Amino acid sequence: MKPGSWGVRKSFAAFAVAAIAALPALSLAADNPLYVEMLFLDEAFRDIVSAVAIGDTDTVVKAIVPLHGLAEKTRKGLSEGTVKLRKNADRMAEFERLDKEFHKNLDTLTDAASKKNRPKMLATTKRLLDGCIRCHQTFR
Repeated sequence: MKPGSWGVRKSFAAFAVAAIAALPALSLAADNPLYVEMLFLDEAFRDIVSAVAIGDTDTVVKAIVPLHGLAEKTRKGLSEGTVKLRKNADRMAEFERLDKEFHKNLDTLTDAASKKNRPKMLATTKRLLDGCIRCHQTFR
């Protein structure tokens, strides 16, 4: 066995396990644009929360910018009926209101970060995370 080959096999095995685990998510994502947006939001918020905490305004903006196109796909999915909620699907109008409020807050956070306004960044990030929790409790 060559030196280092175990590490390569271990890395490949980890990749394979992750890929297999992601298959159900990819299947759901193909059918529901909201699910795709949630996957990207999950990743973005890891960067956003850390960046807000240390005042890294550039990272906050960079993490938010790609989300705008996803929001448009979700809105299109809402109008076409491809957005599926795990629970309380009969409350779609409430979900749409919360979604609009959430994206408005993302715009507010982008603006605050662009202006290097840390207090507003902190308050808006808290408002966004509270919105995530409220929405997930109701619809997920």
